[in-house]
Amino acid sequence: MIDLYYWTMPNGHKITIFLEEAQVPYQIIPVNLSNKEQFKSDFLRISPNNKIPAIVDHEPADGGPSLSIFESGAILWYLANKTSQFLSSTPREQAEILQWLFWQIGGLGPMAGQVHHFTQAELEPIPYAIERYTKETTRLYTVLDKNLADKEYVARKYSIADMAIYPWIVLHERQRQDLNKFPHIKRWFDTIQNRPAVQKAYAIAEKIKNKVTTQQQCPLPDKK
Repeated sequence: MIDLYYWTMPNGHKITIFLEEAQVPYQIIPVNLSNKEQFKSDFLRISPNNKIPAIVDHEPADGGPSLSIFESGAILWYLANKTSQFLSSTPREQAEILQWLFWQIGGLGPMAGQVHHFTQAELEPIPYAIERYTKETTRLYTVLDKNLADKEYVARKYSIADMAIYPWIVLHERQRQDLNKFPHIKRWFDTIQNRPAVQKAYAIAEKIKNKVTTQQQCPLPDKK
């Protein structure tokens, strides 16, 4: 059984997509970022960088004690190795998968995240920052589109690279990107979006969002 410490953000979606695709038993432990739950001591023992996602594997392959892992890329790599799914066993294919996984972690995620921040945060617009990060995100979309021109999936076969990248492309409108300008991404995006495991992962996210919204609208009465 895997405990998944999760919130409804792109990095969290990566892991639910994998777990649903691989059909690994897991339970979600929500970490509500709006309530600063990522700073609680119990969570920090699992994720010292106070970020979601994180997992605890209660049945690691070495038979030892429960193993906690933080950072979405490390979690995907660990789960792919544990299950022998979505990560090739050949060095050449594995290198192709990992380079695109790291591309997302080191490039697309941080740059697109900055676009989200500077266009959505409640602060005075900073045109230079918005232009800088939007242009860099556009450049990264162009790189991905060219890569997908002759491939069905990012690293040829469906892999953890696709699972890492897709949740960030879901938010393309918030990143000021038009998928119609990136036909190969759009084709790939539609393919991933229609996978049953991906749809289930996002349905789980909606349930969590709806539950939180209901709790906020109907707070418990104060005890007297």
